[in-house]
Amino acid sequence: MFTFSLTLVRHGETQYNRDKLLQGQGVDTLLSETGLQQAEAVGRYLKDITFNNVFVSNLQRAMQTAEIILRNNTHCSGTEMVLEPLLRERGFGVAEGRPKEDLKNMANAAGQSCRDYTPPGGETLDQVRLRFKKFLKVLFKQMVDEHGWSRPDVSAGASEAASGTAAAASDVAPGGSADDGLQGVSVHALAVSHGAYIRVAIKHLVEDLECSLPAGEKISHLFSPCPNTGINRFIFTLSQSESGPVLTAARCVFTNRKDHLENLTAAE
Repeated sequence: MFTFSLTLVRHGETQYNRDKLLQGQGVDTLLSETGLQQAEAVGRYLKDITFNNVFVSNLQRAMQTAEIILRNNTHCSGTEMVLEPLLRERGFGVAEGRPKEDLKNMANAAGQSCRDYTPPGGETLDQVRLRFKKFLKVLFKQMVDEHGWSRPDVSAGASEAASGTAAAASDVAPGGSADDGLQGVSVHALAVSHGAYIRVAIKHLVEDLECSLPAGEKISHLFSPCPNTGINRFIFTLSQSESGPVLTAARCVFTNRKDHLENLTAAE
């Protein structure tokens, strides 16, 4: 058995976000001034967590956010940032660079909801989910290869942390702390990605992998859009099989947390 945490963060704001324009994969912009402030804020919030592994979408807005998070971190000065194309934003095809309103109009014309609609040349939600499933396979293998199966914390405490039965980790108070859910877990991964991708990832973890949820969590909050630099955290427990690491327990600690943005005057 091997248990670790994944903290999944959305990139900071870009000017395209502010102007409500679709970026997808074809528009590769840097953070706005507000986005830089948001990245600094999430970096300060997460500064005391020792991230053993860092995976980042290879689009500039995600790389810039991750660099700022690591620069603020007390323990991660030598941590390698792995650029992972599997974490890239959903491709929006011909809609990239255009107002989100255009996507809604295209969806209406096709008789579909905006969330389910795939513009010409774009990725379907199933294709994005497949990309996330591939990322999980890469993540699980790398975490086990680097950190091994027999860690001292992989005992009742760590597997309980993943299943949600550990009293110390079963309830997370609103406005909780940056280390919520990490009790009894000593290996931590950070991933920096994008809004549409993160929503698909959370739906896969909850609906397909039957990830356990925080007490009282509303589905409407769980699947709501992740704000810029919003934080999501999951605890995974893996077991060995002939085909590689297999997920045996998954727990959602929180989603879409934005406590770190409260003091930013320009926060969304």
